Amino acid sequence: MTPRARFDRRVAGRAGVLAAALAAALAGALAGGCAHAPGGAAPKSGSAGARRAPAPDSITTALWHLDENVGTRAADAGPFALEGIAGLDTRPDFGRVKGARVFEPSLDSFVYVAYNPVFDSGGGFSVEAWIQPTAYGDFEDTPIAARWTPRANQQSWLFALVGRRLSPPAVTATSPGDHLSLVSQGQVGALLFAYVPAEAGAAKAFTSNHPILLNRWTHVAATSDGSIVRLYVDGLLDGQFASPGAIRRSDAPLILGNYLDPRLLSDFGGDLRVNGALDPHAYYAFQGLIDEVRLSSAARVSFPEGEVR
Repeated sequence: MTPRARFDRRVAGRAGVLAAALAAALAGALAGGCAHAPGGAAPKSGSAGARRAPAPDSITTALWHLDENVGTRAADAGPFALEGIAGLDTRPDFGRVKGARVFEPSLDSFVYVAYNPVFDSGGGFSVEAWIQPTAYGDFEDTPIAARWTPRANQQSWLFALVGRRLSPPAVTATSPGDHLSLVSQGQVGALLFAYVPAEAGAAKAFTSNHPILLNRWTHVAATSDGSIVRLYVDGLLDGQFASPGAIRRSDAPLILGNYLDPRLLSDFGGDLRVNGALDPHAYYAFQGLIDEVRLSSAARVSFPEGEVR
């Protein structure tokens, strides 16, 4: 081989190495996503698929992406089209996956979904959501999603964060104590799942071992298969509890981000709001963002993982 040929061969080899390095860098940048994507910085390595919206499957009862940019409609991507209506004190914002709803400490901060018999179908149950709480509640808890109202026999299950359980003079109001029996042992910020058994008996309540952190997105889930209740945080099993028995059927609606009496809801004037409340204090209102709420008719065993940090 001539000196010129050897020189050309070395140059070509170095060019190939450089091209491969550039290609790898470009691929990494594309996989990492944009730091200005909705919801904050893109997931780090190992969670590139975490921002994909979940899709309905054979056990999905309802799935609210909460992606609406305007208005009070909350569309259901599940098979039964169980559309929700948002209260006037919620608003759309960037979410964990596309859009989400911001919830405020107000009675008119909620998403309401009327009762449908499919809520009580299936031999098991799962509820899950992405949440970014900005504060823990001052009182017993702040519901993420619940079929649990003050009306007689309208309590099936409640999925919430444990609050700070403050009393005057630390706060200006005294809690009505509606959920005191559910949070007697949970630490502040812990995930709470409670349900009323199908057979006569007191409500059962379970809390996670670790609190949900403020101001970051966390995937949370609770399941029941009729024998065991499990709580998941960022896709990992955080606690499991032997609890035989089904969840009680009721005609309670689904309410996201609050606890209120549905008899006080009125659409007079065109928007759904709480009218006639004797006490206007929002004791149980969730504070922060909620995204991708899904109910399932079976106990799921896998959930999205949180971001690698």
